[in-house]
Amino acid sequence: MPNSFVNVAYRDRNNALWFGTLQGLSKLVPAVEERTEAPPILIQRVRVAGNDLPLSDLGVQQLRDLNFAANNSQLEIKFVSLGYRSGDVLQYQFMLEGADGHWSPPTNQRIVNYANLRPGTYRFLVRAVNADGVVSKDPASIAFTIVPPLWQRWWFVALVVLALVAATHLIYRYHTRRLIELERVRTRIATDLHDDIGASLSKIAILSDVAGQQVATMRDSPVAGPLVQIADTSRECVDAMSDIVWAVNPQRDHLSDLTYRMRRFAEDLLDAKGIEATIRSSLDDRDVQLGADLRREVYLIFKECINNLVKHSGCTEAALTFSISGPWLAISIRDNGKGFDLGSNGASIGGHGLTNMQRRAQSLGGTLTIDSRIGSGTSITLKVPLQPRSRWRLWPLTYPNGR
Repeated sequence: MPNSFVNVAYRDRNNALWFGTLQGLSKLVPAVEERTEAPPILIQRVRVAGNDLPLSDLGVQQLRDLNFAANNSQLEIKFVSLGYRSGDVLQYQFMLEGADGHWSPPTNQRIVNYANLRPGTYRFLVRAVNADGVVSKDPASIAFTIVPPLWQRWWFVALVVLALVAATHLIYRYHTRRLIELERVRTRIATDLHDDIGASLSKIAILSDVAGQQVATMRDSPVAGPLVQIADTSRECVDAMSDIVWAVNPQRDHLSDLTYRMRRFAEDLLDAKGIEATIRSSLDDRDVQLGADLRREVYLIFKECINNLVKHSGCTEAALTFSISGPWLAISIRDNGKGFDLGSNGASIGGHGLTNMQRRAQSLGGTLTIDSRIGSGTSITLKVPLQPRSRWRLWPLTYPNGR
């Protein structure tokens, strides 16, 4: 109202201002300032597995340190807010810390359900949003923990682990003690066989030779023949006893011991028969520990093969190969002898002990392959696993002698 002089001013019941001036009457209606304060939010109800928690009728702003059992993992939460303006439409946002870390989109929903929550610590937050996008200054919250069942608690898991470790240790000690006892028994048996029975058989052979020499001076003596047989049988028993002592002795449970004995046996027998032998081995740098059964069966198969070669092949040359292919021990024996027909000499094969060799190889989980043709020699290949399946060998073994 420039260049005007107000003579009178009046406020009516609607808070409008009236001004009387020289030019006339003026009216001023002040604008009403609307409140844009954020709406408050309250938790009105909490239902756990169908049971309501005791809350104030007006609602609460915060709930803390709540613990629920693992079978009470279903929650229903109801909340409410009041707007400051008439007709104000409120929406809500919520999130569950521990399950998700983001506010939900605004919604008119005032009840939220959570089913089958995992054991853990959670914090539920909810806030109101008015039409102007103003959110609650302090969200309402519920902090709670779903206690894990007994078998998922850390101390129970620790006890189970300790019990398993203790049981495993006891089983290992028991198993190791049994193996040590078995090793001592094997050592004692090998010693007794060598010192007692072996010495007695050697004594019988020597006395038989002496008696045979004395009887030889007598013409037509009826005991000369039996004495020679006794001496030969005693020497054969000494050789067999030597093989048994070697197989039982735990000090010989190595691949190098097996290889050395096979090479020595083959060289002695083939040289004695005038057969030229070629031996190739790639096992010199492989000192693998073997079981007594594996050593014994492999040696007996090899011994039978060499005996058959010397007695029946009529060969002049033989080639022996020792190698390792992956987890397999491979032994190959070839000769340039007369050979035989595998298809039409089944009886003969049985007489040569080949059937027993096949059975021994299969008992070790291996194979024995025989390839022979008349006039083209014979080739025999033995393949056995270095570590046969065992129901007890679960750990590396340590013996008192350090191996």
